[in-house]
Amino acid sequence: MKSKTQGYIFVLLAITIFSLQDGISKHLASAYPPVFVTMIRYWAFAAFTVALACRMRGGLKQTAKTKRPLLQIIRGVLLAAQVVVVINCFALIGLAHSQAIFSATPILIALLSMPILGERVGWRRWTAIAAGLVGVLLILKPEGEFFDVKLLLAVFSCFLFAFYVIATRLVSRDDSAMTSFFYTGVVGGVAMTLVGPFYWTWMSGWDWGWMALVCMTSISSHYFLIRAYDMLDAAAVQPLTYLQLVYASIIGVAIYNERLSLTMIVGSAIVVAAGIFTVWREHVVARRSRSRPAASQF
Repeated sequence: MKSKTQGYIFVLLAITIFSLQDGISKHLASAYPPVFVTMIRYWAFAAFTVALACRMRGGLKQTAKTKRPLLQIIRGVLLAAQVVVVINCFALIGLAHSQAIFSATPILIALLSMPILGERVGWRRWTAIAAGLVGVLLILKPEGEFFDVKLLLAVFSCFLFAFYVIATRLVSRDDSAMTSFFYTGVVGGVAMTLVGPFYWTWMSGWDWGWMALVCMTSISSHYFLIRAYDMLDAAAVQPLTYLQLVYASIIGVAIYNERLSLTMIVGSAIVVAAGIFTVWREHVVARRSRSRPAASQF
């Protein structure tokens, strides 16, 4: 019981720090190229993953062993690209509106898992997926006469992250979670280093301080999330991640003077409810699948 309580504390810490990181990233992206901001952030993240791998049993060499090197590289590049798109979204669309669209990612993952992973989806999850898509349409609903094309950037980010998660599920069949985490940081760091220098911009003194804070939040948030997954199932962690939408709305309105429309609020509520049900249902189905072979032995 104590470990579960600690797990929930770690989740809350991770989500809170992620949200602070998003708020600072929006400030930096409004003044500097998002690719450059992402590169500096990934340097700190990559250093953290290497340091963590060195402390694991077997050290760096054992952690770096993978049976799916190409898929690990694809995962790392996908997430790095997604982070660049996300930071662009914060600058162009706003924190609250971006996070509202991002909240549809679990529904998109469930939808894509059918053709890619061969997962079967029953009528309950189909209903949740349909409801979630209705919620997304409400969030994307034009407030004036014209549709804001910039919102499609956030939808693209959802697809990038969904493919990253699906690739992670595929690679988890052969590699450990620590190996995948190591490649996430290292491959992303290498990918951003190949591109980021072309966008190099000298920052003002205060902004270097904000960048240092982004790097520290990136390291600490991932550390707390790792600790949380050590103590809790993914089905217990995922619903709490929707707190990012609440935090983003508070930061966006209070600091960046963003405005929340009624359709966005209603759509977000539908998407969050559908996403939580989808994750919970996946957990139930997976648990039943694991218990069937054991039951057949008796």
